Amino acid sequence: MLNLIDGGIQHSNLFVHMPLFDEIYDEGYLEGKVRKYKAVREDQPCRMLVLNVIRKDEDIIWDALEDLFKRCVVQAAGSVRGIYVFDLLTVDIHKEVKTFSPQELAGTIIKHAQKLEPGGKRLVKYSSVYGLLQKMVPEDWGKMTLKTSVEIFKDKASYLDLLVKQLIKDFEYSREPGILLLNDLSQTPLFDPQDALQQERLKKTIADQLPYSMEFPPEVYIQDRNGVRELLSGSRLRA
Repeated sequence: MLNLIDGGIQHSNLFVHMPLFDEIYDEGYLEGKVRKYKAVREDQPCRMLVLNVIRKDEDIIWDALEDLFKRCVVQAAGSVRGIYVFDLLTVDIHKEVKTFSPQELAGTIIKHAQKLEPGGKRLVKYSSVYGLLQKMVPEDWGKMTLKTSVEIFKDKASYLDLLVKQLIKDFEYSREPGILLLNDLSQTPLFDPQDALQQERLKKTIADQLPYSMEFPPEVYIQDRNGVRELLSGSRLRA
């Protein structure tokens, strides 16, 4: 398996505020947009569920960037042989809107693709972009498919707990320590300490669902451009 630590994933906006791990492995999708990771810290395995999210009134920015990614993989496919999948793990959406170069990312993907054998994977890094590139089968021509996982949150920010509940439900039957990470990519973060209804609902969700329903209550984080909060321990902010 590919240890993402070796490719620098710990420095991505996805993991930079998380505990320092010795190993991180991608395990694909659990359901919908929820991704699974296996992390190891001091020989202790930890299951990690991650949901990237952006608020509805900013999804036009994500749509534009996703379109650029699609152009990148199409461009890269024209210079390689074989069938590939480029699976985007994370990106700082608002940073890349200003600095993103489709040609540079395509060139980076091509360099990695040319070194891959069928079945092989590599972690591709360009600026704040981190993605898994996998060569599926050899061919005399090139084809590359883009996969992304960003949830568009269509409800009001006051109902942010709905996303937290979704992650808790996905983790409910786990029998090992875990981390649930809601990774908010919005320019205006969904988490708002001044939103009384939101804070009340989040506290109720944590109180009602975590302490009693699980053998190993997970750490629950909400991460955005302002830092990260661990909800179970009392919304502690780490910038």
